[in-house]
Amino acid sequence: MRAVRYHEYGGVETLVVEQAPDPHPGPGEIRVRVAAAGVNPVDWKVRSGAAREVLPVGLPAIPGRDAVGVVDETGEGVRGVSVGDRVFGLGGVTGATAELAVFSAWAHAPTTWTDEEAAGAGLASVTALGGLKALGPLQGRTLLVEGASGGVGSAAVEIAVAQGATVIGTASERNHAFLTSLGAVPTTYGAGLAERLAALAPGGVDLALDTVASGSLADLVAIVGDPARVSTVADHTNAQLLGVHVANAVNDSALLAEAAELGRQGRYMPRIERTYPLDRIAEAHAYSERGHVRGKIVVRV
Repeated sequence: MRAVRYHEYGGVETLVVEQAPDPHPGPGEIRVRVAAAGVNPVDWKVRSGAAREVLPVGLPAIPGRDAVGVVDETGEGVRGVSVGDRVFGLGGVTGATAELAVFSAWAHAPTTWTDEEAAGAGLASVTALGGLKALGPLQGRTLLVEGASGGVGSAAVEIAVAQGATVIGTASERNHAFLTSLGAVPTTYGAGLAERLAALAPGGVDLALDTVASGSLADLVAIVGDPARVSTVADHTNAQLLGVHVANAVNDSALLAEAAELGRQGRYMPRIERTYPLDRIAEAHAYSERGHVRGKIVVRV
């Protein structure tokens, strides 16, 4: 198969498109013929070697954790999916940016999503849902999403709005119209946030979700008044110190199915800022590394 690989840790120059061995699914896994794959911050953190102590990978490695495609092989014990079905899902920390990828968690992709949208949904939706579920019921609550314009943040906004929350999202001013389109009340992040929130939510903010690890976790606890009403998907160190919920991305088919159902209802549409062809994978990684991505980056395979 044709795949993106890197043979050593390093910068985007290590990424090459080449022939690689075809993977095959094990028990409880499926293989898909990939149409598009997501590009996530974890991809370049793993590729650069920055995450090697936490997420070591065997080299050469294929970047990418989530993708969309058509099932072409199923492993032992797999039920509820057939060869030819269009699914989106998650595999290991690596392996998705290739013509063939193995998933350990998946859901049928809504017909309302393009391949690009479905490719960007996997990791963002399970991460967002994990962070939101840690906070309990959202109906009638006011939720602050820190870093609301990114891949996880934008997914969290739409999902929380669908569940009946009033959402305030932080982002740079250039992304405020984008947040409004998602159903959030936008505000800027940084100094003075508590004062801005007091004006936007006179009744107070009930819950907070941090998606960016910008160092604001202590401020979020002060704003909502209780660390049990704050969750983070990014700031593990400060969460432990403050007693805040930590939600890690998990390969959970039930969460993917929940996101897909919201997609079918038109209440969650993964937002894609840029799409690249496979041969321009280095550009995709470089753009992701610069930060401030609005929604998701996707590579067409």
